[in-house]
Amino acid sequence: MRPGTVVSLVLRPRTDDKRWAAVRSSAPALVVASGWSVDAGGAARASLRSAGARGGSARITVPAKAPGVAGAARVAFTLDITVTPPTREG
Repeated sequence: MRPGTVVSLVLRPRTDDKRWAAVRSSAPALVVASGWSVDAGGAARASLRSAGARGGSARITVPAKAPGVAGAARVAFTLDITVTPPTREG
């Protein structure tokens, strides 16, 4: 993706007893995740925006967890994003 690009992430409701927990970016200075929401039916949404003008990679992860069960949520969705700045011609 190019710097400044916004991607809408939409995750369908899960078919098991787990629910989407949160969205995380491994490099929030490069790709910012915002607007996280889970509707009553279990579908999740977030916006992913490449911030800044530099290139690099970020891994977006979304864990899922059964409600009311103790313990950490496990990553159930992964998206690898590469930000490629436009080439400069001199």
